[in-house]
Amino acid sequence: MKSWRSRVSAALAVGAAAIAIPLTAASPAQAAPPSGPGWVTVGAVTYDNLAECLFVEAEAMDKNKYDNVYCDGDGGRDQYVVYLHLR
Repeated sequence: MKSWRSRVSAALAVGAAAIAIPLTAASPAQAAPPSGPGWVTVGAVTYDNLAECLFVEAEAMDKNKYDNVYCDGDGGRDQYVVYLHLR
């Protein structure tokens, strides 16, 4: 049976990690839209990769009368900030 001291130490370590990881991770709020007028931020969505983001958002782009889509993320499974360009 583990001592209370080791249990408390483990709980504190897990709690500290749970707080530190989100504070050090990049957030979608740090993303910047492409340069030039006409770009609209439409949201942030988690995709498996950049290609999936571009594919899914291109369908929305066609339906909503936009002429270009830009996904800002790290390239892997990530939350991508999606920008659409007005026609």
